[in-house]
Formats: sequence, C-alpha cells, structure tokens
Amino acid sequence: MEKKGTDTQLLKLSTLYNPFLLKNMDEALKRIVKAVNLREKIIVYGCYDLDGITAVSVLFLVLKYLNADVEYYVSDSKNGKFDIDEGIVRNHVKFLGTNLMITVGCGINSYQQVELCKQLGIDVIITDYHRCNKYIPETIVINPNQKGCGYPFKKLSSVGVVYKLAQAISSYYQMKCISKYLDLVMLGAVSNDVLYIGENKLMIDEGIYHMNYTNNYGLQALIKVNNIRHVNRENAYRLAKSIVPSRTRSRSLDNARIAVELFTTSNSDRAQQIAKYLKNEIMMSKFCVK
Repeated sequence: MEKKGTDTQLLKLSTLYNPFLLKNMDEALKRIVKAVNLREKIIVYGCYDLDGITAVSVLFLVLKYLNADVEYYVSDSKNGKFDIDEGIVRNHVKFLGTNLMITVGCGINSYQQVELCKQLGIDVIITDYHRCNKYIPETIVINPNQKGCGYPFKKLSSVGVVYKLAQAISSYYQMKCISKYLDLVMLGAVSNDVLYIGENKLMIDEGIYHMNYTNNYGLQALIKVNNIRHVNRENAYRLAKSIVPSRTRSRSLDNARIAVELFTTSNSDRAQQIAKYLKNEIMMSKFCVK
C-alpha cells in the first residue's frame, strides 16, 4: 500500500510540544546516552495494562535500535498502586547486573524502592503520569504532573510520556523515523481512555494513520488475524481493548509479557503465532465466569 500525505503528517507532528519542556528531561537524556554509549545494562520496567505494555515496547524498540544492552520486565502492579516491586528489584533486576532501570507509567510513589536501588548500585529514571502521594523519589523523574513541571499538556498516559522521552532520545541521535512508533502509542493511549484532546488527539490520529502502513510485525499480525482491512478510530479502540484479556491476574500478566514480545519481535512468523494465541485467549475469556 502506497503511503500518502507524508508532508501533512510531518506538519501535524511538528505541533507537538518540545519534550525538553518536561522537567528533568535533560538529565534523563544524559543518563540514557551514557548507558547506551558505555553498553551498560538497562532494564525497562512497566506494568501489565496495555498502556504499560506499549510503553515498555516503544522504549525497548528505541533503545534496541541504538544497540543498547536492554531488557524489559513487566510487573503485575499489585493492588493497582503502580509501584516498583522490591522483590523484583532484589531477585531479578539486580541479578541481571542492571546499571540503569527506567520505569514507564509507574514508580512516582516508590520512594523506598528507589532508595533500595541506590543501595544496590542501580540508577533509576522514573517516567510516570500518576500524581505523587507525598514524597517524590530522589532520582530523575519525568512526569508532567509533578510539582514544578511546566509542561503545557498534563493528560498524557504512560506511553505518551515515553514517546516524549523517545523524542528527546531521537533528537540526540538524529533518528529520523521516531513517528513510526505512534501506532503503538495510539493503542496504549486509547486503552487508557485518555481524553481525546490536545497532544492525545494528535498522537491518536497520527497513530491510526501510521498503523495502516505499519512495519511492526506484531501489529501487522493483529490486523490480519482480526480481519481488519483499514484501521480507523472505531476498530482501533476495539482492538486495543481486546489484546490482553484478564481472566485472572496471573493469566493476564503472562499475556502481557507475551504481548510485549509480539510488539517487539523481528520474526513475522512468531508474530503471527502470538497474535493467533491472543485472539484465542480473547475467545476463551468470553466463556469464563467473571
């Protein structure tokens, strides 16, 4: 399918706010550049809702593109608090020899967990959009809703904040195609029922456009197995709501980790296999008693 309207799309994307208007973005970029250039171990840490899954996927793909030594971990965000799990830090993140952990959509209220990471020699960058309860962790925090942040648009979701970080990274490394990740950004944003206004509206509209021409094997497979000929806003919302069925917490977490693999795989056959599995999970969940 021939891609049209490129000049118009670029003009629209140029209206997005400068990512460096976000408080601490300069510091975050410097730490990430150091980690990438020195091949330090980076862990991207997110939660198992689709907003978190797409946020993990976008940042992982961007860092992989830069040949960073990066892995990811998807947590179950116990009790819906979106905190960093101390057990995961001790038993998984530390075990991997992590130098830098970047959270996506979580961690703004994880003061003690960040202190633990410091004791273990792990630097932490928090990207989040939730409001802070009391104390902001003493580390690099990117959150449009934190005190002292003058970023004009406050309604970003997890993946929206991550896309702003990706924009900053792309400006340093002169990556020309950062907008191609808007298809994943769109899915995460609509799954979180963000307000369809401002930057959210622009990213959703542009994400739908990019999804119709996506080169992401996972999205291609999802579109195919769901018999979607042309992605529009209506079926994009429907697709986003059905990717990670939640029969049980453990099952949903397993599916979330599989979904990250779907969105980040470079193997088209594997993508088709995962997409078919997730569709079967959706069908099975309809027959399960809630």
